[in-house]
Amino acid sequence: MHDGTQQDPTPVRVAVIGMGWMGRVHAQAYARVPHHYPDGVAVPVLAAVADDVPGRAETFAARFGAASAYTDWRDVLGDPSIDAVSVTVPNFLHREIGVAVLDAGKHLWIEKPVGLTEADAAAVAEAAARNDRRTAVGFNYRNAPAVQAARAMVADGRLGTVTHARFRLFSDYAAHPDGALTWRYQRDRGGNGVLGDLGSHGVDLVSYLLGDIDALVADTAIFIPERSEPTGATSGHQLATSGVRGPVENEDYLSAQLRLTSGARCVLEASRVAVGEQNSYGFEIHGTSGMVRWDYRRMGELEASLGDSFQDQPVSTVHVGPGSGDYAAFQPGAANPMGYDDLKVIEAQHFLRSIVTGVPEGATALDAVRSARALDAMTRSVDEGRWVTLA
Repeated sequence: MHDGTQQDPTPVRVAVIGMGWMGRVHAQAYARVPHHYPDGVAVPVLAAVADDVPGRAETFAARFGAASAYTDWRDVLGDPSIDAVSVTVPNFLHREIGVAVLDAGKHLWIEKPVGLTEADAAAVAEAAARNDRRTAVGFNYRNAPAVQAARAMVADGRLGTVTHARFRLFSDYAAHPDGALTWRYQRDRGGNGVLGDLGSHGVDLVSYLLGDIDALVADTAIFIPERSEPTGATSGHQLATSGVRGPVENEDYLSAQLRLTSGARCVLEASRVAVGEQNSYGFEIHGTSGMVRWDYRRMGELEASLGDSFQDQPVSTVHVGPGSGDYAAFQPGAANPMGYDDLKVIEAQHFLRSIVTGVPEGATALDAVRSARALDAMTRSVDEGRWVTLA
């Protein structure tokens, strides 16, 4: 435990399980933490990496200076010197590996959506509580300093009472009809498709900015019903034209109407097949006296309308700076841009600090449970054709 006084940072020995693109992002985030947070209470030491693709773990261990490379993730858990583990594997493995990491007495940083269902996310959260371990979940967009600033506007009442909002997460990563039929498109391995992939981020942002969801109604669709199976190991979103064709089992598109416990109304829309949209994520929040709007592709900006004129009230561009969130750890002045990987460095810092202080910080497994509960309700709403109330 750390008492808050100035002292040398505590070394935290970390490992990464799953060395695809996201595993690399985690490894890089750990490496950058001391550069951006030189006075932090923790300093990460990458001790091991694991991946079942032959040669991949050894390659990444050499690249990032990890002492050990494993093809079996269980070997990571058998190392008593490792304090914390990043899990960046496909969704269907989240529950098994996440619970095993926590039951081995190690802290857990795991990517969203944390399994395929609310039950999976809850099992991970319960394992964390049972073992008194800290968790972090990859809801990285809430870490953007502009999102932090928008949250403050809502909390401080600068928009008045929030009345309605719109959240969108559009991407084209699956828009090509020759995109490989990977685990992402299989229900028993990728879960509920775009709901878990992008919709989980949207639900987290709604909850983080506006509070709990009371009830919802949803609609989903599959627009590309077949794809070709890959002929080898994949990483990311690759094309495949020569493999056996198979069915896409989970959702390409989601739209949902949400009623919040505050009384506000919200529209959430997500698509992985939106041609012409590259990481088009954002929100707009309207209140009785103001509005705030954010676009991830202009991460450091907000559009805000604040005042008391109501009609014809002007909209201003706000460039967030060192006073918002963790911005000062990266740039000295407003309008200097930040990027996606910076958000993961913030996430890593929150995780490491929570390990040393014992105080949960940032998105945790409980946030994953809350998100998964809404996603399961959306699936139920589609199946039953009705509004669903969240307990």
